[in-house]
Amino acid sequence: MLRVLRIRNIAVAKDVELELGDGFSVLTGETGAGKSILLDGLSLVLGDRISKDMIRPGETRAVVSAIFGNASRAAEILDEYGVSPDGEDEIEIIRTFDIDGKTSSKINGRNVSVTALRAIGERLVSINSQTENRSVAQNKDYLEMLDGFCDAGEALARYSEAYREYTSAAAALDEIKKSLSDRAMMTDIYSYQLREIDELKLSDPNEEEKLERQRSKLKDAERITKYASLVMRALSRSEKGATAAYMIERAESAVDNLSGVIDDADEISKRLQNIRYELIDIADHVYDVVEPDMEDPEAKLDKIETRLDKIAKLEKKYGADIAAILRFRDETARKLDLLESGDLAVAEQEKKLNEAYERAREIAREISKKRSDGARRLSSSVTETLKYLDLPKAVFDVRVSARYFADGREALSASGFDDVTFMFTANPGYPLQELAKTASGGELSRTMLALKCALSEKQNVPTLVFDEIDTGVSGATSERIGLKLKELSGDVQVVSVTHSPQVASLADAHYVIKKT
Repeated sequence: MLRVLRIRNIAVAKDVELELGDGFSVLTGETGAGKSILLDGLSLVLGDRISKDMIRPGETRAVVSAIFGNASRAAEILDEYGVSPDGEDEIEIIRTFDIDGKTSSKINGRNVSVTALRAIGERLVSINSQTENRSVAQNKDYLEMLDGFCDAGEALARYSEAYREYTSAAAALDEIKKSLSDRAMMTDIYSYQLREIDELKLSDPNEEEKLERQRSKLKDAERITKYASLVMRALSRSEKGATAAYMIERAESAVDNLSGVIDDADEISKRLQNIRYELIDIADHVYDVVEPDMEDPEAKLDKIETRLDKIAKLEKKYGADIAAILRFRDETARKLDLLESGDLAVAEQEKKLNEAYERAREIAREISKKRSDGARRLSSSVTETLKYLDLPKAVFDVRVSARYFADGREALSASGFDDVTFMFTANPGYPLQELAKTASGGELSRTMLALKCALSEKQNVPTLVFDEIDTGVSGATSERIGLKLKELSGDVQVVSVTHSPQVASLADAHYVIKKT
């Protein structure tokens, strides 16, 4: 819940700090005293946009900040955006606005996007005003409100997965049908692509790299052969002159002939033998770089260049490297098989689609039943509250209606197959109409209050703000609105901006706003 709100350099507010407690708080003051600035500041904290003319004249920067307690109640959305409450289970939101248009948003010192801030803000505070109520009454939040009221979350999670499988199956069927519509042309194209790739007999994803190494080696073949041969002639084998291995062998034989004179002749002979073997091994190892065809490197080089050129041409058409070409080849082969098995593939995919539809529809029907049951309870609860709020003849009705395909099957969407509409009438004998079209400002305010009361335990928003929802109603009705706000504050923090003494008299805390 909202603990502290601080506003600097917004409109006439140079530096204002508001501390709030639990329960029911009211803000009162003359028109123009600055009550709306507090609500504007709170809206900015929660992610609203600022206009330059909101920054206090003569200042270059405005800052709004808020501290929210019991932040773990919004742990799920905070975790989603990588934000954690501090050790006192609080989060601090700070937004900075420069006159040149630059802004920054931080939660507990961590930069966050405005999108994240708005998503988090929706779980922290709900602001209700006559303007806001008119907007809510016209938008499509009804379904979400009803789902929250009837605890449809678990079923919706199962449905979401089933619906994803259904849409994937539908997309796959569309792909098959689209490809079959140009079957002859696409068969020729896919066949040509496969032939072109298969003619090169690609199999090793690293072949291009290996060929490039061979090309580099062949381009330097003369130098490699020269120096590798020099090592071989010097150490091991030579048609002209003695090699090092030969000279060591002679030295070894000479030491053997001195075995009666030198005490450790056998050991020295053994050492010389090892040296000779080591020299021969070095010579063989070095000469291994000389391949048999290095004696005619041009022919080999020409073959490699031709191969690399063909691979490069395929890469321009089918992929960045051999691995990508091979993946393209496998996908093309799959598409060709699909074309050749055309009608069978359509039948199989239609079967999969129907099965996926039935699984999703079964869960959607379960959700629809929950919604219908919840709609009756919500309608009854709101209607009863409206009677208490001096609308004795008012009727509020939540209508749940199914959408259908032309063939009579339920038309599934991401939220099921239901449309939800809030219907209202304040006068007996008058038909129910859509809430936004028929309710006056005062009626709409009381309807939204009644909704908030019914949904408060389900929505889990810890702070509710009401901006002059008692405007245009009588003193007796204002008192009942105040009593209902007081009742609501038993579960959540309630803040009301009001001109009504009947409402203000019922608050746990009363803040008077003055401009000096």
